[in-house]
Order: sequence, then C-alpha cells, then structure tokens
Amino acid sequence: MFSVYTSNPLIGSPTKMFELLAEASVKRPVEGNQDGSYLTLKSNFALIFGVIQLCSGLGTVFLDQGYWQRAIASRPTTAVRAYVLGGMAWFAIPFGFATTLGLAAVALTDNPAYPTYPHNMTTSQISSGLSGPFAAVALLGKPGSIALLLTLFMAVTSSSSSELIAVSSILTFDVYKMYIKPLATPEQLIKVAHTMICVFGLVMAAFACIWNAIGIDLGWLFLVMGLLIGGAVFPAALTITWKKQSKYGAVSGALGGLAAGLIAWLVTAKTYYGELSVTTTGGSYPTLAGNMASVLTGLIVTTIISYIKPDDFDWEITRGINAASEVGTPAPDSSSREQSPRGLPSDNEKKSRPLRKIGSNLNHNSTLPTVIDEEKEAREDREIMEDPTRLRGAFKFACISATVLTLLMDFIIPIPMFLSHYVFSRGFLTGWVVISFIWVFFALGTCAILPIWEAARFFADFWRDVKVGKKVRDEIKS
Repeated sequence: MFSVYTSNPLIGSPTKMFELLAEASVKRPVEGNQDGSYLTLKSNFALIFGVIQLCSGLGTVFLDQGYWQRAIASRPTTAVRAYVLGGMAWFAIPFGFATTLGLAAVALTDNPAYPTYPHNMTTSQISSGLSGPFAAVALLGKPGSIALLLTLFMAVTSSSSSELIAVSSILTFDVYKMYIKPLATPEQLIKVAHTMICVFGLVMAAFACIWNAIGIDLGWLFLVMGLLIGGAVFPAALTITWKKQSKYGAVSGALGGLAAGLIAWLVTAKTYYGELSVTTTGGSYPTLAGNMASVLTGLIVTTIISYIKPDDFDWEITRGINAASEVGTPAPDSSSREQSPRGLPSDNEKKSRPLRKIGSNLNHNSTLPTVIDEEKEAREDREIMEDPTRLRGAFKFACISATVLTLLMDFIIPIPMFLSHYVFSRGFLTGWVVISFIWVFFALGTCAILPIWEAARFFADFWRDVKVGKKVRDEIKS
C-alpha cells in the first residue's frame, strides 16, 4: 500500500491513481457502471456479486466446523469480543487488496510493465484471481510476486489446517465414536483423528486436481459454492437458537434449499444462455438465482416444517456434555439423589464425592503466579457455567455490534452510494485510500500488537515463575 500510494514510480500517489483510473474508464469502460467508470459504487454486476457474497459468506461462516470449534473452545467472556474484532480485522484484507492491487491492476493494464501488455487480461485470468499477482509484478517486479506468494501461502495453509482439523474432528467424534466404536479409548481416537487428517488431505488434493483439469477456476467455485451449501445456513442457525427447531425441519430445510438452488441455477443458465457449460453456469444471473433460492428456501422450509412438527429441546442437557465423570465412583441412588436448579449436582452430592488425595509433599507450583491466574480463570468459567445469566451482557453486545456492523457495511454506506450514481472525485478517492490505510493498521493492531499487550501480564508472571522456581530448587537442594 505504501509503495502504490507514496513511492512507486508507476503510480506513487492517490492523485496519480485517480488520473489513471479516469483514463482507463474512457479506454475500457465497465458495462453496468455509472459512465463506465471504475470510480463508482454504482455497479450493477458489483451489486449482484455483493448479494452472492452475502449468501456464500453466510454459508462459509455458519457451516464451517472450524468456526464452531473455535467459538466453543474459547472462554465465554472473551469469545464475542474476539469474533467481533476478528471480523473487523478480516475486512482489511478485501478492502486493502481491492484499494491497492485491484485498482493498480486496472490503472497499469496499459503500462509496458504489466505482464499482459499490450493485451488486456482475459476473463479466465480475472476469474482465476490473477489481477493481484499481475499488479504486484508490475509494481515491484520479482519481489512483488514473492511477497504475494508468501501471503497466499500463509492464508491457504492456515485455512487448510483448520479445515483438516475440523473435518477430522467430525469424522472422529461425530461418526467414529458415535456410531462405530462408542467405547473407543483416547489412544484409538487420536489414531483415528490422525488418519482422518491424512484422508481428508488426499480428498482435498484430488478435488483440486479434478477442478483444475476440467477448467473450474476459483471464481466459478466461489460463485457456485453458496448455492450448494446455502440451504443449510438457517437450519444450522436455528438449531442453536430456536428450541422448537426439529430434526425434520433441519434436514428438510437443508436438502430443500440445495434442490431449489440447483434448479434455479441450471434453469436460469439455460434460459439466459441457451446451454449449460462452465461459462454459462458461472454467470452472474444464474449463480445469483441459485444462491438466493438456496438460502431463502432453506429458511422457509425449515421454519414451516418445524412449526408443523415442532420439537421442545431442553438446552440444559447440553451443559453436561463436557462434565467430568468420576471413574470408579458409584453413582448415587436415583431415588435419593437431589437435583439442584438447572440440573447441577446438589450440595449433598458434591459433599459425597471423594476428595482428591493430596500427597505429603508440598505442591510448590500452586504458588506460581501463572498457576494462580489459570486457577482464577477456571473459577470464573465454572461460575459462568453455574450461572449462565452472567453472559447476558456479552449476548447484548453481540446482538448490537452485529446489527450495527451489518447495517453499516451492507446498507447504510453502499446502498446510498449505489442509488445516487455517484462517481468519486479526486478528494473522495484520497479519503477512501486513507480509510483503507486506517483499517489495515487497525487489523495490524488487533492481530499483532493487541495479543502482545494482553500477554504482557503473562510474561511478567512467567518471569516471576522462573525466579520462584529457582528459589524453590535452591531450598530443596539445601
């Protein structure tokens, strides 16, 4: 970003970027944009792409097991804040890349430094995501391509690792342990988990090779993905937010949404273009129809079926999923067992549990600052489990922040700019670039600086641990 807008000889400033984009709008006007300009949010196909992005984005978030595992594994008091900050930081990626490499690709297409010069990029190259790499090469040469390759490598490996672990967890615990071997030992589960990681890795590699061989690129997959998975968005969401949601409603909503999405997608492609091919099925209107049909049909079907045959799920039973079991301790007689509110063990039952035998040797670790902090956090988590109403503040914050951010990012900012047919002025583009810089620095602070700041106390405690441990060892030796 600094190279594009401050020092690079090909662009070097927002003013030069504005001039090059205005020139490109005259030479290569964009169909559906106001005056064919690249400097406007009045873009018909961008609006269609935005709706598709919302549908596919809902699917990738609500149906990605990686998100669920992170949320469930996080501390209840910090999970909401972490997800809100993470979501806002993530937006710096499309915002920053679009404002720099995306606009640079358009501005430099007619420059001899651009890899495709003197030709324009083909539709296939654009759909394959090559605009960014081409711009990086034009701006920085070989170092630019290396920098972008490293960025993509880190992004892909991070995403792939989370998906490998997520799918492995499902196959291990929700399939193998649930239906194949319920009494599997931890060692067996670990072995199965490792095996499933290898299996799914091979499956992903095979599919990637197949898509590449038959000419399916990243753009096509992105547009079609939403209609394939969108039907399960609302069934999954209602499963954890509506106790009346039934298994019949969830299953029928997911399958019904998939069927409606496929039908709308293929029928629209055939109607508009007269044939079904990779090109026609990857068009904007067919994929838009398929995405919307899939998501909305899933919502309608799951709601109607659940109202016709509702469930009445008791959420209290989920709080016992990870409850520790007393191995070898006989359960209290059911006739005399008291139950406290919310299904927790009664005071009498707690008193009847055998205490862990403490050895005669003093456990010096219990006095270490890091251990004390961990025990404090564990007590807070137990108190929240015993009194979930303490999370109402986090719930309100989640609802308010999600609503405000959704309205701002999806309606309040883009829709008026679309309806007004506004074309950016030189000053407006400069302001847009400044905001993108601020957002990227916010992401830097959230992802790189804030964790160090939050861990400062841990490092201080750790240093005290080292000193306390040394003192204890010296006492033992003496």
